[in-house]
Amino acid sequence: MNKNIKKTITNIYKTNLNVKKNEKVLVFTDNIDNKLKNIAKLIAKEGKTHTTKINYVEYAATGNHGAEPPESLWSNAFGENIVKILRTEKLLKPLLNKKVDERKIKKIEEIVKKFKSKAVNVVIALSYYSTSHTKFRHLLTNICGTRYASMPLFDKSMLEGAMKVNWQEMAKRTKNMAQRINKTENIEIKTPNGTHLAFSKKGRKANADTGIITQKGSFSNLPAGEAFLSPLEGTANGKLILEWAPTQKLKKPITLYVENGRVTEIQGKDKYADYLKLKLSERAENANIAELGIGTNDKASRPDNILESEKILGTIHIALGDNSSFGGKVSTPFHQDFVFFKPTVTLVHKNGERRVMLRNGELLA
Repeated sequence: MNKNIKKTITNIYKTNLNVKKNEKVLVFTDNIDNKLKNIAKLIAKEGKTHTTKINYVEYAATGNHGAEPPESLWSNAFGENIVKILRTEKLLKPLLNKKVDERKIKKIEEIVKKFKSKAVNVVIALSYYSTSHTKFRHLLTNICGTRYASMPLFDKSMLEGAMKVNWQEMAKRTKNMAQRINKTENIEIKTPNGTHLAFSKKGRKANADTGIITQKGSFSNLPAGEAFLSPLEGTANGKLILEWAPTQKLKKPITLYVENGRVTEIQGKDKYADYLKLKLSERAENANIAELGIGTNDKASRPDNILESEKILGTIHIALGDNSSFGGKVSTPFHQDFVFFKPTVTLVHKNGERRVMLRNGELLA
């Protein structure tokens, strides 16, 4: 391991997570990508110099971003007692399948809260398929106070690129952007490739993903750098022209038509269009316009990895599917982001005043 990479991994424990010697840390990955597994092992190994209680876990890949991880990981994160009770109360299976109503969620939260001292203090999530938008993550951070670093699709190059950002400056920029968004009621987006989308954010709060995960219950991607929110369901209208899939440039653009908050039609000859049609046919909720995010990381540059590309300063990303973990009402085992370049983002205030926050990808004061 070269000195630069070692320093960056050390910073994950010291700067990003501020791990204490006696804290319980869980590092996990799934079994789909050997390169990612090697990084997870490397990070877990380095963790032994920062805490005496580190646990490394591998599990079978779920197949979808936003799908709940398997029971085995729940046991490692929350403790076997919580999982046993959830199983006895017949809550575990619907929880893992994302088929729990508000009544069941409250009961689950009560059980988790009672035994929250058994949960891990810190999670470093290096699975290929993201656990960010799951009840697993939500219960850990919001009920147990776990600090959670979500790193799906993480690549070694990020240790010498986007992870080298000035964390304090980027955090300040991201929080400022979230504050500006929170003063508005509607948002309009246009990009040079013909994408345009308008929606209401009434009652929704923009969050700042800063990479500073030192407070109890804090959660962030690593690499970090975005202000994000869940659009009000049923309000998004327009069309999205995809030029990039999550990990590759499309051979031909795909157009998603959006009406009343959902994708209603997919047009395009790229093979990825068939995959999207399949995913959206599985559950109606998968077509939901789930998220708008705006990138704030000036060291991020890779367009071919959604974990980094959605953080590039001056980009936006739109996600489909689940938004239940960050203020929305749609719960489904699917969450997929798509990045768009050189956007113009206009904030429309309640009194009709319009303010451009981004123009052709340039952040305006």
